[in-house]
Amino acid sequence: MTPPSRPEPDRRAALYVISVAAELAGVHPQTLRVYERKGLVDPSRTGGGNRRYSPRDIERLRRINDLTGSGLNLEGVRRVLELEAEVERLRAELDQVREETRQVVEQTHRHYRRDLVPLRQALVVRAGGSTRNRGRR
Repeated sequence: MTPPSRPEPDRRAALYVISVAAELAGVHPQTLRVYERKGLVDPSRTGGGNRRYSPRDIERLRRINDLTGSGLNLEGVRRVLELEAEVERLRAELDQVREETRQVVEQTHRHYRRDLVPLRQALVVRAGGSTRNRGRR
């Protein structure tokens, strides 16, 4: 008997306080505050104003850490993240257009198949204007 499957956790659910998020991302909590001031990350806030980071935020923080580790400054990181988001948006748009195109082509093929007449049933016009059904021999 297989155990019941658990629903996939929401990657956007704000779960982690700043100290835990910093540890998971491998940076100092003050670094997270700097990233927030620079607009690189936007954690959720509790009613009391405390930051809460989601698993998606943690992934983003790790990506920022990788980019800064490779020599980019924070403005360069911001631009790379913007471009990556734009590429992702364009890929999603392209996937949607491909799917719509596939459906239109499929519909067109169904339409053609409905309108086609097998060659054996087609009428043949001969010189002199006489016709004959090729399906009967």
